[in-house]
Amino acid sequence: MTTTSSSTARADGSARAMKVAAPMRAPRPRRRPGLLALGVALVAVGALAAARLVSTSSARVSVLVAARDVAYGTVLTDADLGTVEVADASGVAVIPAGERDRVVGQVAATTIVAGSLLAPAQLTAATPPEAGEVLVGVPLKADRLPAGGLTPGDRILIVETPGADGDPPTGPPATLAATVVRVGPADLNGVSVLDVTVAAGDGPALAARAATGRIALVLLPRAAAS
Repeated sequence: MTTTSSSTARADGSARAMKVAAPMRAPRPRRRPGLLALGVALVAVGALAAARLVSTSSARVSVLVAARDVAYGTVLTDADLGTVEVADASGVAVIPAGERDRVVGQVAATTIVAGSLLAPAQLTAATPPEAGEVLVGVPLKADRLPAGGLTPGDRILIVETPGADGDPPTGPPATLAATVVRVGPADLNGVSVLDVTVAAGDGPALAARAATGRIALVLLPRAAAS
């Protein structure tokens, strides 16, 4: 009996001791001032970089643009020119608006579409024919012209054809490269005169072929504007 009472007393004491034991606390994290300062610095650098990017992308410059369609070989007037503001893109071939007076009087070296930015490669100082070229008038019937017609600046091959009763050539026919300058209206017989420029050395041969009427045209892709 005494043993039982002692065991009960020890058990009660142990229970009370467990109840009053202080709870364990998790260790508090150590502060790292260096990492905090680094994070603040990175945020500041990112903000400055973003501000610089916005400032750079918002830079605008005024450049010349075609106010209307300008045909190849046409002398540009002030009415042909307009201005537009674009993002400053280094390396893009454009003409600053401040050069407007210099551009007036220049000649379109290709057909310029209304609304397109003007580039130096689209302009030349002389009307066709330029140095080293001659201009030849080539009369052609409607059935010798492309169905879609021709416009100034088109690049063509003028191909020699056999006579009405001749056999087709067995080898490649003779050709001459030319550029269309003007397309005249059709006369009562449906014949239009096509003014073209060719290399000076090819002028006499083209004139002789044009007189026979034994020619046909091949339309070439337009040269890409640079």
